[in-house]
Amino acid sequence: MYQNVYKYDEMKRSEHMAVRKTVGWYLWTHQIVEVTGGDCVKFLEMMFPKNIGNLAVGRERYTTMLDEKGEIIDDVVVFRMEPEKFWVSTLFRAEMFVWFAAHKGDLDVTWTDVTPQWEMYAVQGPKSLEMVNSLAASPVDSQKFFEIKENEISGVSVYINRAGFTGEKLGYEIYFPKAEAPEMEKKLRAAAEALGGKEVTEFQVMAWTLPTEAGFYYMRDLRHTNPFEVGLENGINWEKDFIGKEALMKVRDEGPAREVVGFTVEEADVHIKGRHMGNEGEFVYKDGEYVGRCMKIVYSYVNEINNGTIIAAKGALKAGDKVLMHGHEAVITGTRFI
Repeated sequence: MYQNVYKYDEMKRSEHMAVRKTVGWYLWTHQIVEVTGGDCVKFLEMMFPKNIGNLAVGRERYTTMLDEKGEIIDDVVVFRMEPEKFWVSTLFRAEMFVWFAAHKGDLDVTWTDVTPQWEMYAVQGPKSLEMVNSLAASPVDSQKFFEIKENEISGVSVYINRAGFTGEKLGYEIYFPKAEAPEMEKKLRAAAEALGGKEVTEFQVMAWTLPTEAGFYYMRDLRHTNPFEVGLENGINWEKDFIGKEALMKVRDEGPAREVVGFTVEEADVHIKGRHMGNEGEFVYKDGEYVGRCMKIVYSYVNEINNGTIIAAKGALKAGDKVLMHGHEAVITGTRFI
């Protein structure tokens, strides 16, 4: 019989719940593309549907990146580090470089992979502020969400960003020079243990169990969807030109064909395949009729239940409906579980 890879794993459980109850820290370095040049703002406005040029220095924005069909090919965070220097945090640097090169034209813009210079550590949970303040030279109490500032830890210059991928009200990301990373980890470990927290080592906790409870996507969830289907249309600037605009306007005006809904499965030891595992996702049936596919199924350690998301025909499912996936019954919910 299939056994739930999450429910009975006490290491995963303890790391997940450290973030929810005290504090958890982990290495979470994304690829960082530095974009500069006199036309960098104009270029980034074309690449991304949300506004980039109105970001103040030290502020950032989450946005999708679209192809000409209006489909999501990446979701990123864009940081304005200086008036004409931006960081783009991505998991797909190589693909981004090809895409940027294909659309650069004659613009004065340059991009560089600066990932080798930095490691980024996430510090997440109710005691994350206390933990970061115990390390940083300057307190971060007044730092706003999605704000990145220079700071110092033990004489080493760092960037501290208030953000996270866990759904916690308090969470920070520390960008530390890579050469100093081994010493940084010692400091993080000691600071977390002093507060009853711990290091998170499981990728499944960092990328799946924590974010899913909070209703967050991983890029693999978003492939072959458009922003309207996955609820990421807010903040799009329809007054500017961006790649995919014409196709996306058609979706806006006609309405999306699909939508994302949440679900729970009470049965513990279920074998349901989601798209997050690299396949097409289990078929979803309501009253014997095909209505969509499973995007993702993981486990909520907070709620002690399997939870996940389905991409379904628009309007086909509503909260409380019961569906079948691979013979297992699921109940439709919202997409946020905590």
